[in-house]
Amino acid sequence: MKYFFILGSNPTLSLAELAAVFNYADEIYLVQPNIAVLETDQKITAKVIKKIGGTIKFGLVHEVMVIGESPLPAIIKFAKPRTGAGKFMFGISNYGKNNTNLKVLAMEFKKLLKQSSINSRWVTSREPTLSSVVVEQNKLTTDRGIEIVIIQFNQRWLLGKTLAVQPFKELSYRDYGRPARDDRSGMLPPKLAQIMINLADPTRLIPARTTPPKRLCQADVRSGGKWVGGINSDATILDPFCGSGTIVTEAMLMGYRNIIGSDISPRAILDTKKNINWIKDNFKFKILNLKLLNADAAEISKFLPANSVAAIITEPYLGPQRGLFNFSKTAKELERLYSKSLSEFKKILKSGARVVMVWPRFYNKRKNFFLQPDLNGLKIVNPLPENLRTNIFIKLTDRDTIVYGREQQKVWREIVVLEKN
Repeated sequence: MKYFFILGSNPTLSLAELAAVFNYADEIYLVQPNIAVLETDQKITAKVIKKIGGTIKFGLVHEVMVIGESPLPAIIKFAKPRTGAGKFMFGISNYGKNNTNLKVLAMEFKKLLKQSSINSRWVTSREPTLSSVVVEQNKLTTDRGIEIVIIQFNQRWLLGKTLAVQPFKELSYRDYGRPARDDRSGMLPPKLAQIMINLADPTRLIPARTTPPKRLCQADVRSGGKWVGGINSDATILDPFCGSGTIVTEAMLMGYRNIIGSDISPRAILDTKKNINWIKDNFKFKILNLKLLNADAAEISKFLPANSVAAIITEPYLGPQRGLFNFSKTAKELERLYSKSLSEFKKILKSGARVVMVWPRFYNKRKNFFLQPDLNGLKIVNPLPENLRTNIFIKLTDRDTIVYGREQQKVWREIVVLEKN
């Protein structure tokens, strides 16, 4: 089976996440700058979209054919509904430079449906591809709707249907609806928190006897002590700069059960508690093993045993976000903080464990500043599998990190993946 993934605003980061989540390095490839395809013999269900922050849409490829042939016979095989009960909604998204006339194709498809006594409506957009909002609002991933996807790859068409779109309403609600938000302690978007958690991949350290089969997706949840997907709830993860708790709460929702959040600020711990309780109330969630510490990240080994943590995922204080400030001075202050913290992280991490951390990349009109903290024996690792690193669409820094941000921002995020030898 082939699955397609429409990647987010930073395709390199999204692709790195997919490689970590699915463990299919050799079977993932890019067919366009923002579209990846995964070949697997395992079924991937729609619920996975809730746990991969870097994917906008994903779906199943039903047919691969030469461009120029009529796609209609292939489309009707997988897109026609089983029954004619109620109105059937369909949309068509064309990803590529081919000159497929979507209107003609849609009218032919509609005509064939009518011949089978199926009443239908074509959902259109000003763009050649439908947004997640349009797909969601018109219920095109339900039994009474479909988004037909046409992807151009070399001289072929990949024809398929969308299985799920990113839950944008839920992500926005978790971001802006939570009771405690503090722009100084961090405004990490939930979907970026998901990506970072997936890049940390704590299940890498599970002993072989409890490791799920290689082909299992690591984005589903373990329940009742048995593998349902790939997350092992026994893996302890830590956010030592937890701020208002975005990484902590997203890890909860992704299925992790041994979570530690710590922060030097008492207000941050209070904010995290508020947001955890809000998640529990709004998502009917039961917390099994969660610990919050009012602790300095530069002294975290005083609070946690050596070699006890499977992964550290964190966005520390990144410096001033607004107004004028001395870039060079701020960079040196942060380097001292991060160097001390990394030294402490090494003490409490298990061998082979990862740290996924945000470092700021400062930009002004004359220069850009990037940090060079002392890694204290940790090593930066490339988050992409070797077979994907040479693709012309991949954008890594010279030190194998990924920069994430928007034009006009003074402070961008540099996503750094480190590993304990």
